[in-house]
Amino acid sequence: MQLGGYGQSVPEHLDATFAALADPTRRAILARLASGEASVTELAAPFALSQPAISKHLKVLERAGLVSRRREAQRRPCRLEAQPLAEATAWLEGYRQFWEGSFQRLDALLDELKTEQTMETKRGRAKGAKR
Repeated sequence: MQLGGYGQSVPEHLDATFAALADPTRRAILARLASGEASVTELAAPFALSQPAISKHLKVLERAGLVSRRREAQRRPCRLEAQPLAEATAWLEGYRQFWEGSFQRLDALLDELKTEQTMETKRGRAKGAKR
């Protein structure tokens, strides 16, 4: 593992995971596989792509560890492998927590400034009423 931003450890294959997820066709394939195993023919059906093109996408997903295939007689069903997605989610979670903390501090600062502004406005009105 290497260190990423903010001292987080980064799984070695995270680059491959994000590269695989960068393509909308591959994301659609993963979404389909989330509902269960499917053959290349079944995965190709909703796309205006040839089976060899779908196979190329599947190879990228396999290299990233997001998809596995097994032999079942003449069929080679593809299946979603969730571990790389879980690792990507865990890595992103650190950044989500960082930004959530930043926004909470910003909200607190804005609330403090609003309170100060309200108090100054009230003081200004009180001074104006005394004159």
